[in-house]
Amino acid sequence: MITKDSKIYIAGHKGMVGSACWKFLLKNGFYNLIGKTKKELDLRIQSDVFKFIEREKPDVIIDSAAIVGGILANMSHPYTFLMDNMLIQNNLIDAALKNKTENFIFLGSSCIYPKFSKQPIKEKYLLEGKLEETNQWYATAKISGVKLIEAIRNTTSYNYLALMPTNMYGPNDNFDLESSHVIPALIKKVYNAKIQNQKKIILWGSGNPKREFMHVDDLASAVFFFLSNNIKSSNHLYNVGYGDDISIYKLLEIIINIFEFDCHIELDPSKPDGTPRKLLDSSRLKNLGWSPKVDLKKGLKATCKWYVKNQNNLEI
Repeated sequence: MITKDSKIYIAGHKGMVGSACWKFLLKNGFYNLIGKTKKELDLRIQSDVFKFIEREKPDVIIDSAAIVGGILANMSHPYTFLMDNMLIQNNLIDAALKNKTENFIFLGSSCIYPKFSKQPIKEKYLLEGKLEETNQWYATAKISGVKLIEAIRNTTSYNYLALMPTNMYGPNDNFDLESSHVIPALIKKVYNAKIQNQKKIILWGSGNPKREFMHVDDLASAVFFFLSNNIKSSNHLYNVGYGDDISIYKLLEIIINIFEFDCHIELDPSKPDGTPRKLLDSSRLKNLGWSPKVDLKKGLKATCKWYVKNQNNLEI
């Protein structure tokens, strides 16, 4: 039984997702939270992770730690995206199991689903087709994590869950143009263009691919939903989505309007589009009573404001 004084370890608590979960849980009465920075605990080292879990004995582990990035980062560092992510999640899951941690929430990504999956994407579509080539390394790692959670659920009574969020954005995102996802990259590009008085923004690909975006606070609310309601479900995998999608071109137009900037969008067709469409079917989770709250335009406006205020303090 999870209570508000249960000890909760959030792996990756300084990242965008982890920090949002930390803040959301604190705000809602879960006060016994623990976290370690990368310097304090390297999650890729199995023995160190095991000793930490053995010593702290958390009641809940939330795994939001991962090596993440956009198309360029995935294509440039395939081994790192596959190996490091497997090491991180495998060490955490194995240490949790061996130390009898009864509650584990594994956070993945909608990129685990096939490139040309039927839309909207249901959990049962996993492994029904080929992955998107540009992020297959990260996706493969996360699929292995989902399967570990499933294997544990099939052989124990522990409450281990895999939550697969759609494309996330919000405070504490990675705004490095070499490794960031699309929203932080576009926010930084537009802001830089405005202060440098540039007259055009270059957008990779055709601008036609459609993506579903959800504010990170909504993912944190989904984690809180499972913990606060002590949900014991027969399902091990849940999609967590916003429920609507938008073209990358339209997304860029919205960000340009937020910054009140007049410029031309120039497409670069030599760059890859990635998956043509990726919209999650989150009905399995929504039928339990959860729903997202943050409107896309309002969330984008708040994120742009956060970036302008904090840009000089971001780690690159």
